[in-house]
Amino acid sequence: MSNTIATQPDRPLGPALFKGWRRKCPNCGNGPLLKGYLKVRESCSVCREDLTPQRADDGPAYLTILIVGHLMAPLLHIVFVQFRPEPLIMFTIFAVGCVALSLYLLPRLKGVVVAFQWARRMHGFDHSDA
Repeated sequence: MSNTIATQPDRPLGPALFKGWRRKCPNCGNGPLLKGYLKVRESCSVCREDLTPQRADDGPAYLTILIVGHLMAPLLHIVFVQFRPEPLIMFTIFAVGCVALSLYLLPRLKGVVVAFQWARRMHGFDHSDA
């Protein structure tokens, strides 16, 4: 018995991830992927690619926390050891930095996760290409 999903090759991953980072449709790269801040559109407004099979769930939030933590923790240590700023000043600067970086990364990482699922034909993105 032949599985139709296994016979279809994966789509190019690199271009899809770049389109997802730009928050564009992973298929055409022109239509917006998100409506609002994090809500994924039901379909692309340009190529009509069905985007409902995506299952990003908590993946983008987890990746955001992972990246922000790995960037800010060493930076916090370096700033503390080298400059010894007042605790309240250091807290304020790093709190604003963490929030700003998180708000920047979250929708982009959501686009990357959806694009990865699309490129690997996961969760119903397995229909044949036209």
